[in-house]
Amino acid sequence: MLKFCFSSLLISVFGLFIFSAQFTYCQSTDFVTVKDGNFYIGDEPYYFIGFNYWYGMHLGTDTDYGDRDRLKRELDHLKELGVNNLRVLASSEGPDDAPWRVQPSLQPEPGVYREEILKGLDFLLAEMGKRNMYAVLVLNNFFQWSGGMAQHVNWATGDPIPYPHDKEHSWTDYQTYAARFYTLPEARQWFKDFVEMLLNRTNSITDTPYIEDPAIKSWQLANEPRVFGFDEEYADWVLSASKFIKDRVPKQLVSLGGEGKLPYHGAGTQFEELGSSPHLDYLTMHLWIENWQRYLPHKPKDTFYTATGFAMGYLADHIAIAERLNKPLVLEEFGVSRDTRNYDPGAPVYYRDTFFTILFEKLYHLRTQNSTFSGLNLWSYSGYGYPEQPADIWEPGKPLTGDPPHEEQGWYSIYNHDESTFSLIREYNNRIKNFEYE
Repeated sequence: MLKFCFSSLLISVFGLFIFSAQFTYCQSTDFVTVKDGNFYIGDEPYYFIGFNYWYGMHLGTDTDYGDRDRLKRELDHLKELGVNNLRVLASSEGPDDAPWRVQPSLQPEPGVYREEILKGLDFLLAEMGKRNMYAVLVLNNFFQWSGGMAQHVNWATGDPIPYPHDKEHSWTDYQTYAARFYTLPEARQWFKDFVEMLLNRTNSITDTPYIEDPAIKSWQLANEPRVFGFDEEYADWVLSASKFIKDRVPKQLVSLGGEGKLPYHGAGTQFEELGSSPHLDYLTMHLWIENWQRYLPHKPKDTFYTATGFAMGYLADHIAIAERLNKPLVLEEFGVSRDTRNYDPGAPVYYRDTFFTILFEKLYHLRTQNSTFSGLNLWSYSGYGYPEQPADIWEPGKPLTGDPPHEEQGWYSIYNHDESTFSLIREYNNRIKNFEYE
């Protein structure tokens, strides 16, 4: 593995403890590849415990709403934990007065792109490259917190978005509306134009074309795209969009960003059918024991361990499919709230840490068996970003946190002081990397 390296001294504060660490930043020239159902970096299998770091692009802007110093501190912290894989938002759409989403957007109207936000993505990738980290770039969103597919439908039809936060609309109303994206040629073309713009971009900081940047592990079609009744149109979009990208990024990977099989009727993802496509290099799944009402934070003794049993069975089903398809599988979203769903950043995290330990141990055990189950991305890193008021909804001007703008701030955020959680991540990343020497 060829790397260009330089050193830097990091001083961080976790609670009352001060750490001083000499880091060697390495710019890898190796891309993440897939061979025989596993990820590789060079000749070494690649397994990881990483994070969702959705706001990295916006934080990386050189603007009054960005904070590059914070971004670098957070990346240093993540590196110290052995984290080298981050799933980040690389798109956001819609006018600046649109509700329930990060603002300002990268694409305020079709074909109009804010250069300062693209430079934020440039900065993020450049800093990740220095630290030998790999990014999964999310290119669209089924849900409203970045505009996403619903915004494309609104642009194409003029029909108002039925936000589920309004009492007159349900989540089913919203998802059915967003899924119309697959049926609208104009909306799909705008998405294709946006992706082509990114594929043709050269990083303004490193002067590296995006399609030649090893820091980009994967181009991901969307966050949690769901069928919602449009089976044929959805499959056509997934196959055509993934082929369009794959044909242009021979050195990088392409992924869907889907949730897996999903444990309830109506949403759909066609997980195994589309997962077999040669244009999708690996499989993704999400696992939400709390959102799916398996774990009830106010009744932990009654629900936590049955929810954990469900989670292990659900994961095993997806691993079996990955083995059949001979493709890597990444559990790229999962989380647990603080105990009793207390939104205060100081509330305990016993059940969160317990759930994480179970999943980390599963990944480690299967890593020793060369399994296709290859990685985890926790939801969600918040670092030094704290809500001004726990459980509030984000508004422009407030700190960016691990909880996206449409959700209560503090629900799933993992802060820089959560050392019990970070100790687990550090320990298992070390074990996963060095298991053969134990």
